[in-house]
Amino acid sequence: MKKRLALSTGSFMLLLIILAAALFRPVPILPEHELSITSGIVDEVFEGGEKDIVFKLKEEDQLYYINRGLEQSLSLSELRAKLIGNEVTIKYPEYWTLINSDYSRHLSKLEFEGSTIYSEVD
Repeated sequence: MKKRLALSTGSFMLLLIILAAALFRPVPILPEHELSITSGIVDEVFEGGEKDIVFKLKEEDQLYYINRGLEQSLSLSELRAKLIGNEVTIKYPEYWTLINSDYSRHLSKLEFEGSTIYSEVD
């Protein structure tokens, strides 16, 4: 009985470790040529999560966010003034985790009028 319990506990712990790894998998930082690309008119720019900057494009349910963007000397008011109503290009990694939703995507690069507003890629 003790052997069976030890095996069950060991199996449970292994399953728990695998589940934790799938839940908390970090966002991959990919080279620019491997990123997915979308463009659209910025409808909203707001703070979300832990000092994240979130972008909503017109006619799209998808949200894009710069992780901890407010800690990276980016300003909500400046971004709103510059980008709302204007077309931007967003580059982002496609990746999967258990808690990943199709509702929001990590933004790796933000371009406006041929200039880079934000980038975490080389």
